[in-house]
Amino acid sequence: MNEIARREAQPPAVDDLERFEEMLLDQLADAGLPTDGVLVDLVEREQALASFGGALRRLPMADRGRSVYVSKMITAAAAGLFDASLNYLWNETVGELRRRVAGYDLAYFFDIAVPSHDRRKHLSTEDDLVKVDDIDLLRAAREIGLLSATGHAQIDHIRYMRNYASAAHPNQVELTGMQLAAWLETCVRQVITLPYDTVTAETGRLLANIKKDRLDPSEVKSTTAFFEDLPRDRADALGAGLFGLYTNTSRTPIVADNVLMLWPELWPEISEDARQRFGVQYGRFRASADTAQARAAKELLNLVDGGAYLPEHERAAEIDAVLDDLLAAHHGYNNFHTEPAPARALTALVGQYGNIPEAVEGKYVLALVEVFLGNEYGVSWAAGTSYDKLLDKLTSSQAGRALRSFTEPVISAKLWAAKPQARWDVLLDTIEPKLTARSDRELFEAVRAFTGTPDKLASDSKIARLTEAPRTRQVVRRPKKN
Repeated sequence: MNEIARREAQPPAVDDLERFEEMLLDQLADAGLPTDGVLVDLVEREQALASFGGALRRLPMADRGRSVYVSKMITAAAAGLFDASLNYLWNETVGELRRRVAGYDLAYFFDIAVPSHDRRKHLSTEDDLVKVDDIDLLRAAREIGLLSATGHAQIDHIRYMRNYASAAHPNQVELTGMQLAAWLETCVRQVITLPYDTVTAETGRLLANIKKDRLDPSEVKSTTAFFEDLPRDRADALGAGLFGLYTNTSRTPIVADNVLMLWPELWPEISEDARQRFGVQYGRFRASADTAQARAAKELLNLVDGGAYLPEHERAAEIDAVLDDLLAAHHGYNNFHTEPAPARALTALVGQYGNIPEAVEGKYVLALVEVFLGNEYGVSWAAGTSYDKLLDKLTSSQAGRALRSFTEPVISAKLWAAKPQARWDVLLDTIEPKLTARSDRELFEAVRAFTGTPDKLASDSKIARLTEAPRTRQVVRRPKKN
């Protein structure tokens, strides 16, 4: 056994600790200060010091020279001040986490740890790490892979105990020597000596590379192959990092071009919640008049047809504009070839869930029915797939609007021709399962039973009455009997 191992295995003798305690308590008594309950029992101290050696043997010599707070922790434990010892252990843990963050990628960490744009823009250097709360430090370290999920849970428990059982705050919690030794081992194993996993290492290399050299477009697929293996939270974290890089006003052209190549490859792996947050961040850029950042955020969303994640008022304006473009194409010359582009743009804005802002819902449903029906020559085959997808996403209330669209002159004018009539039947088949209101079901049955051509539907008195019923019918309440 070498000298270091021998010293670690042989903690100070109990009689040495006892003499030190007597000397210290005598001085406190002579000064008229309390002595009861100040120091931890000698047995607990001995147990702590005997257990520290096992934890320290896991700490490489190269790392010990900077572990000042570990020295203070052990010294405080030997003196019987376990609450102070825990405080020093936490200082060591936080310091090591900050060191690992600084050695990995500061900008990436800040983007994950501080989602608030107003706070994030003031953080850039290693010195700014102290401005990040401990709980956010741990969370972000876990999200970017510098802490494992297990390690995060264990370190967060130490954080909790530091807040409620250390010298940082007044408390009556009694700590044991075994607890201190176990927490020291946790710090060593889960923070100081934890190696990067494969995903963390790959992500670190990618972030470093995109800041140095322009990526070869032909190698992007191989470079991003590990994206498919990313856990969802790690994909979200990397997405936030790339989003932050691209929207940073001090980005270089190389970084911008590299992010634009990587973003479409990562987007399928990003969660719905994270996508929504990118849209919210764009809205915050707009609200705070950060024009350049708002433009950059919009570019990323546009690149992946992410218009559905824009803020409600922004989407309403964009959907309204695209509807105008779509109807102009539909009404114009050569519409079979000009409709697909605005149809695809509309599909991207509506998104997979079909959320339509209330301000444009009426216009949207009527326009969709119009282009879905086509004209006497048929429907643009290249745009038809988009129309089918959009029609499938209609809500129950929107389906009710679509059912009543025959009352609009622009629709009834189409329904005299054979091909729009055939498409009307398809529309009815599509919306039938969506009609849940009794008034809608009654109207639907009347429309299905109508024997004339659909362009004459609005002329039928029964159908006209059913069409107007939801808007004008009032509930008559009979007086209660005595």
